[in-house]
Amino acid sequence: MGVIGSRFASDDDIGLGGTMSLLNGRAKEAIEAGHLAHMITLNPDGSPQVTVVWVGLDGGEIVCAHLMESRKVRNIRNDPRVAISIVTGGRNEMGLDEYLTISGSARITEGGAPELLQQLALRYLGPGVKFPPMDNPPAGFVNHVSVERVGGVGPWA
Repeated sequence: MGVIGSRFASDDDIGLGGTMSLLNGRAKEAIEAGHLAHMITLNPDGSPQVTVVWVGLDGGEIVCAHLMESRKVRNIRNDPRVAISIVTGGRNEMGLDEYLTISGSARITEGGAPELLQQLALRYLGPGVKFPPMDNPPAGFVNHVSVERVGGVGPWA
């Protein structure tokens, strides 16, 4: 599920330029496989704030959507540094669970959240689902993360 220019497109439309060069094909597959991601932002006092989010790819960025102006959105506006962790379900040759970590810089854009959530819901909840499950959801916010560092245990590290 690639996302191009804030409009949601097919997997074949994923852009490979920009910061995505830090993500190899296996990392991209892990991001788009429907595994829940833990996103860490920084509260105003510097303490970490962790939430679970659905993630996808938009050309050179990782994206997630938020219907409301949550703590996460406010934190990113205050300090763009974020970290993302995804447990991928695989195991390496030593028997360790594979996981992908990403550090980056985020920016928030207004609008487009319901459309992105609907696309992500197909992967996270299954075909035929309507998400958000309401008429006329708020335009919300899209979080765009530029990848600066990739790590973890797996074929991306």
